[in-house]
Amino acid sequence: MSPMLGENIKYLRKRNRLSQQQLSEVLEIPRTTLGDYERGHTEPSLDTLIRIARHFQTSVDALLTLKLWHEELEVVSEPDFKVLAISVDSHNRQNIEYVAAKAQAGYLQHFQDPEYIQELPKLYFPSIPEGSYRAFEIQGDSMLPLPSGSVIICSYVERLEEIKNDRTYVIATHLDGIVYKRIVVNPDRISLTALSDNPVYPPFKISYRDIAEIWQYYAHISFTDTKFAQDSMMEQKISDIQETVNFLKKRMQ
Repeated sequence: MSPMLGENIKYLRKRNRLSQQQLSEVLEIPRTTLGDYERGHTEPSLDTLIRIARHFQTSVDALLTLKLWHEELEVVSEPDFKVLAISVDSHNRQNIEYVAAKAQAGYLQHFQDPEYIQELPKLYFPSIPEGSYRAFEIQGDSMLPLPSGSVIICSYVERLEEIKNDRTYVIATHLDGIVYKRIVVNPDRISLTALSDNPVYPPFKISYRDIAEIWQYYAHISFTDTKFAQDSMMEQKISDIQETVNFLKKRMQ
């Protein structure tokens, strides 16, 4: 029997918001038997297979040969930029996939794989405009007062010419990994300058050819008191200034 059958039955049941008990009653089989079908432990009879296909308005051939859960996966392609893999919910609305810091290395390898994207955790953000969104966890203090561990919800940038100066973006790059920076488009129009809001970190250049994906900031979720983060940043600046003054005094002496 097809290895896809169990996954297809489970997918169709969940898409139609049926419990195993409800579907087993419709099919007139024990719930435990349905569970065995979904796990691939046993195979339904031809009669039961036909009833499953009819109930979900599909064909026996589709149940046996297709990965029906791929109906929830799409790939958006733009001719002058990249390919975006997305997932959609049961109402055909795009999900907001969440890329945790520890998952970012894997994301850079598989960001164009719809099955990988489907497996990412999902976030739900109320009243968000229509579009393609993704959420990234940021680490470090380069974008203070936004604290480390914040989650940046971003909208997908389809074309590089849509990038706006002095706005913040999450950029997936082949050289620098996934970074969250303030961006300036360079006059050569083939590279960007990435700036940190924390002046301790120097700017650096990102070539267009090294960009895998780019996402514009839409909103963020922070788990730290913003005022506390700002106060800490100010204290650090004062401390740095004091160290510089002390160093200059010693030089003058």
